[in-house]
Amino acid sequence: MATESSESEEEGKIRGGNDKLIVDEDLREMGKNAAWSVSSCKPGNGVNTLRDDNLETYWQSDGLQPHLINIQFQKKVRLQLVALYVDFKLDESYTPSKISVRAGDGFHNLKEVKSVELVKPCGWVCVSLSGTDPRETFVNTFMLQIAMLSNHLNGRDTHIRQIKVYGPRPNPIPRQPFQFTSTEFLTYSTLR
Repeated sequence: MATESSESEEEGKIRGGNDKLIVDEDLREMGKNAAWSVSSCKPGNGVNTLRDDNLETYWQSDGLQPHLINIQFQKKVRLQLVALYVDFKLDESYTPSKISVRAGDGFHNLKEVKSVELVKPCGWVCVSLSGTDPRETFVNTFMLQIAMLSNHLNGRDTHIRQIKVYGPRPNPIPRQPFQFTSTEFLTYSTLR
């Protein structure tokens, strides 16, 4: 899994963040396969700024909380990790303090998967979608919704600079419990 942000002794609280996003090789970025939408935005700070790989730009909500980011997939996908780039030093009251991650088949049946409280985050914050059971390592879903429930310093609008969504990399050889890594083994891994 990715390097987790430093979690405090209280469950569900994340402090700090990481300057660089480091993700295991067995995860792949799934956001490019999705349709992204937001509940509201200020002109010039729309949904495209969440995915432009530029930490200087940001999505800014406009209106009442909760502020929503919707990520919809054409087919059911396995998701394991959500990484958000937020910066309390730059954004202050625009920085989210409580986030809820919800999953489901569509808007009609979303269920909360994870609720996280952020304490003055600066950098990449990784939210694992794994359940409490060790066998629950991912969420199988058509839609993911990230809801910003409250902000630091009782702010109204939210700034999110980047979001990445990761799922497990599929096994390149179906019905085989292990993966070959060398090219030579891959060449002779199947019968004709």
